[in-house]
Amino acid sequence: MGRRLADNFLKTHFHVHYVETSAERKALLQQRGVRCSTAAESVPVSDVVILAVPDVVLGSIASEIVPEMRPGSLLMTLDPAAPLDGQLPRRTDISCVIAHPCHPSVFNWEPTELAFRDFYGGISAKQSIVVALMWGTEAAYELGVAIAGAMYAPIDRIHRVTLEQMSMLEPALVETLAQTCMEAVKEGYDRLVESGVPAEAVRDFVLGHLRIQIAVLFSEVNGTFSDAAYKISKRAKQVLFREDWQRIFDMDNIREQVKDITGSNGKHHEPAV
Repeated sequence: MGRRLADNFLKTHFHVHYVETSAERKALLQQRGVRCSTAAESVPVSDVVILAVPDVVLGSIASEIVPEMRPGSLLMTLDPAAPLDGQLPRRTDISCVIAHPCHPSVFNWEPTELAFRDFYGGISAKQSIVVALMWGTEAAYELGVAIAGAMYAPIDRIHRVTLEQMSMLEPALVETLAQTCMEAVKEGYDRLVESGVPAEAVRDFVLGHLRIQIAVLFSEVNGTFSDAAYKISKRAKQVLFREDWQRIFDMDNIREQVKDITGSNGKHHEPAV
C-alpha cells in the first residue's frame, strides 16, 4: 500500500519523507527515485504522519511514532480497525484522520482498458473515498481530505463519516458480509467445475448473472427478478443465513471483529454469516 501511495505522492507538490525498514522494499522505492529516511529524522519535523502499515502491527508502531510527532501535526491511518480497537495513543495536541478508499465501482465507466482494469483504484480509475475525523480540528480534517484526495486519486466523491460508521462499512459490510458471500459463490463455482461443468461456461454464467443481479438490487437498471428467482432466494436465505446474521452490524460485534483483525483477541469466533 505504501508503494501505491508513493506513486501518487510523487505526482503532487507535497514534500514527503518515506520511512521503510525492509531492505527489499527500500530497493523497490529506490527504483521510483525515492530516498528513504528514518522515523527519527522525519517524524518530528512532519506536518502529517501517515501510518501505511498492516493492522496487526499498527498499534505497536503507533506507540513509537505518535510520541515523537510535533504539536499541531496530523496523524493519518488508512483503516478503522486499529483506531476502533483503541490502539492509537491519543494526544490532545495533535489531530487524527482516517481515510479509506471505496475502490472503483463495478459500474464505473472508464474510457480505456488500463483504467477499466484498475480494480483497486489509485492509478487511473475514479474512486470515491470515506474520511473520518477521529479527534482534532476541522482544519486538520480538511488537510486530511486534501491528502487523501492526492493519495487515492483520481477521486469521484468524498464522503465524511464517523469512525464507527467507517467500521460498519469495513469490516462489517464489505468483508464480514460481502467478501464472505463472494467466497461462498466462488466455492459454488469450484464445486460445479469439479463436477464436470465446463469452467468457462460456469465463469461466464455466474459473472454475467452477478452483474445483472447487482444492477437490479442497486437500481442501476429499471428491472426486477422473476417470481421464480425471488421464491428461490427466499428459500435459500433460510439455508444459508442464521436468523440473527445482521448482528454483524452491531457495534459490540464490530468491536470483536476488529479485535480479530488486529490480533488483540485470542478467542475464536464462529462466523456470523
